[in-house]
Amino acid sequence: MAAGEKSLVLVLGLVLLQLWVNMGISTQAARSSHPRLTLSHKELWDLNRTWVFHGPQGALDLQTMLLDEYQERLFIGGRNALYSLSLEQINTDSQEIHWPCTAAQEDECLMKGREKSECANYIKVLHQYNRTHLLACGTGAFHPVCAFIRAGRWTEDRLFYLEADHIESGRGRCPFDPNSPCVSTFSRGELYIGLYTDYWENDAAVCRLNNHSYTRTERDDRQQLNEPKFVGSVVIPDNDDQDDDKVYFFFTEKAVDIESGNNAVYTKVARVCANDLGGQRMLVNKWSSFSKTRLICSVPGPNGIDTHFDELEDVFVLKKKDEKNPEIFGLFSTTSNIFKGYAVCVYHMDHIRAAFNGPFAHKDRPEHHWTAFEGRVPFPRPGSCASKVNGGHPCTRCRRPVLLRTDGERRLTQVAVDRVEAQDGHYDVLFIGTDNSVVLKVITIYKKETDTVEELLLEELHVFKVPVPITEIIISAKRQQLYVGSEFGVAQVKAHQCDLYGSACADCCLARDPYCAWDGVTCSRYYPAGIHTKRRFRRQDVRHGNAAQQCNGLQMNGEQPQKVEEKSVYGVENNSTLLECSPRSPLAKVHWFIQRSTDKEEVRADNRVVKTPHGLLFLKLRKMDAGTYLCQSVEHGFIQDVARIALEVLEEERVEELFHRAEDAEEEGGGGQHKAPRCPVPMLPHGSTSKLWYKDFLQLIGYSNFHKVEEYCERVWCSDRRRKKLKSLQPKWRFPHSQERRGRARVDHHRTPRHALVT
Repeated sequence: MAAGEKSLVLVLGLVLLQLWVNMGISTQAARSSHPRLTLSHKELWDLNRTWVFHGPQGALDLQTMLLDEYQERLFIGGRNALYSLSLEQINTDSQEIHWPCTAAQEDECLMKGREKSECANYIKVLHQYNRTHLLACGTGAFHPVCAFIRAGRWTEDRLFYLEADHIESGRGRCPFDPNSPCVSTFSRGELYIGLYTDYWENDAAVCRLNNHSYTRTERDDRQQLNEPKFVGSVVIPDNDDQDDDKVYFFFTEKAVDIESGNNAVYTKVARVCANDLGGQRMLVNKWSSFSKTRLICSVPGPNGIDTHFDELEDVFVLKKKDEKNPEIFGLFSTTSNIFKGYAVCVYHMDHIRAAFNGPFAHKDRPEHHWTAFEGRVPFPRPGSCASKVNGGHPCTRCRRPVLLRTDGERRLTQVAVDRVEAQDGHYDVLFIGTDNSVVLKVITIYKKETDTVEELLLEELHVFKVPVPITEIIISAKRQQLYVGSEFGVAQVKAHQCDLYGSACADCCLARDPYCAWDGVTCSRYYPAGIHTKRRFRRQDVRHGNAAQQCNGLQMNGEQPQKVEEKSVYGVENNSTLLECSPRSPLAKVHWFIQRSTDKEEVRADNRVVKTPHGLLFLKLRKMDAGTYLCQSVEHGFIQDVARIALEVLEEERVEELFHRAEDAEEEGGGGQHKAPRCPVPMLPHGSTSKLWYKDFLQLIGYSNFHKVEEYCERVWCSDRRRKKLKSLQPKWRFPHSQERRGRARVDHHRTPRHALVT
C-alpha cells in the first residue's frame, strides 16, 4: 500500500442485527422475568450437579482457560501456576506447574512502587502450539516471560511440565501489568495479540509474532487505536484461499464526540490480513491492511432517540459447519451513569464484510467532522489481502432483538452460545455470566406471525459459594458441560438439568428447553433422529410450549393424571388465614376457585381477600368463606390442579370460650396436670378416656372428622414440641468446633425447588 493510503479509515456505521425494541413498549419482546429453574450452589452440590476447583492455596487468581477436548483436559493459567484438569471431573486428577517469578524480579517490582500482589507471574496467554506443546506467557512481575509447556501422554503417563530450556522474553506477547486486558489467537504457528506493550500502558498495539518477524500497528497513532480495551480476537477465512484469511479484533476505545465535546466510548472491530508482510519505507514491520469499523448495538426510543449500548463486555464466536461464516455474539452495556442496561447483539460475517467493503471516512482538517470519502479509491482496495480471490458479499439487514436487560439487578460479564438441535428447529442457547456467581441460561424465539421476539429465562445457576464476577465461560459440546471461571476458582456444571423439570410429560414440555424432551418415562436429554434410535417416543415443543397438545390423553407406562389430595384447613372467624399454593413453575398463572355443593366459581380478590405468590390470603375470615378451594395453574393453555383445600371456619366466640376453659383447667391442676400427647403418639382408639382439651373443638365442627382432626392436632403439637426441644438442646455455646458454629450460623435463603425434592 502507498503511504498516503493509510489515512483512509472505514466509515463508523456498521449496524447489524441491532436491537430494534422500543424501550417503552413491553409488547415488542415477551420476556420471562423469572427463571424456570433456580439452583443455589448448595443445591447444585447436594444434587451432584457441580464440581469446583480452587487450587491448592484456595484461590486461583484465574487469568485464562484453554479447552482441549482431544486430550480431555482443561488448562488454566493463574497466579504463579498453570493447571491441567480433567474434563470428566475438574476437582480430581489435577496437575500443577509452579512457575513464579524470580526473587530479583519481585524485588525490582516492589522497588518501582508496585503492590506486592502485582509482583507475581500471572499467566495471561495460553495456546495450543502443537499436539505436544502449549505456549504460555506470563507477566513475570512486570518482566513478561514465555515458555513451552509439554502436555500430552507418553505410554500410560500424562505429561505436564515446563521446558526450562525454552524460556524467553515475553515482551510484545504478554502485557506487563496483570490488570491490563489482552486478547490473543494462535494460527499456523503465529501469535496474533492485542495488548499494551510497555510498562506504563501508553503503547497499545495489535501485533503478530513468529520466529522470523514482528508486525504491529503504528506507534502513537490515535487514528488506529485510542486507549483501547481489548475484548476478543479470532481468525476467520474469507474463502478457500488461505492467503485471504483475516484476523479480527474486538475492542472498545475512546473517541472524541465533536458535537458534545465529551469523550465517548465506542465498540470497534478491526481486521488485518493474516499474510500481511508490512509495507515499505515507513511501513516496514507495520500492518498495511489494518482497518476498523464501529459495531452498533442500539434500541430506538419512543421519542426517536436511540439508546446505545456502546461498551463491549464480551464477545463469542459461534462457529458453524461453514467456517467462513460464523456468527458473532456481543454482550454490550450502556456507558451512562444514570441508566445501566445490557444487550446481546448478533452479527453475521457477510454483514461485517460488507461494512469493511463500504465507503471510507475522512477529514479534510483535524477540526472537521468525519465524512464519506467520495474520491477515487485506490486499487487494490486498502485493507485487501494479497490473494488470488477477492469478492463482494450481499448485504442484508435483519433487525431483531436478541437479549435486553435493564433491571439493574446484576452486572453481566460473559456470554457463551451453544446451537442446539431440537425437534422443531435449531436454537441458540445463551449462557450469560454475571458479577455475583450466577450463570443465566436464556433462549430467544422469533414469532413471525406477530413480528416479536420471546425471551425465555430457563435456568439461574449459582455456580460459586461466594458472589464473585464470572470472567470466562467455556462450553464443551462433546460433554454437554460448562466450565465457568472466576478469580475464586473454576466450576463445572451441566449444560442442562432436564430431570429437575419434573417427570411428567407436561412439566417437560412446558419447560421449553431445547436440550430436553419427554421420552415416555421422564424428562431427559433430547437426541435428534438417528441417535439413540431406541428412544423413539419424544415429546417436545420449544417454540410454543403446547403441553396440552403434546401430552393430551397420554397414559404411557402407567402415567395417570395426578389427582390432588384434599387438605383441611381450620380458620377462626375474624382472623387471618392463608391457603397455601405454590405451582411447580414460577412462570405459571394461578387461578383460585371455590366450590360449594355443585357450583364452582372463581375467587375474586378484594380488600379482604388477597392473591399472593404464596397462596390465597384472607385478611379477615368470615363464616361465608367456608368451602372447598381449588388452586389451578395455567401455562400456555395447559391447566393443572395444584392444591385442593377444604376451609372450615370456627366461630370466634366459641374458640375463645374453649381457650378460657383450658386455662382454667391448667390453673386448677397446678399447671402441670394438663394432659398433652406424648411424642410420638399412636392413633388413639375410638372412645379413649384420654380426652385432650383441644378435642372440644369437635363440638364446633362435628364428630364426623374426629380421627382426621385428632391426627392433625397431634402432629402439630409434636412438631412444635420437637422443634422447641432441639432448640433448647443446641445453643450456640454447645458447639465444640468452629466449623460447626459456622455451619450453624449460615442460613440458606434459597429454598430447594419442589421438583428437586420430589425427584
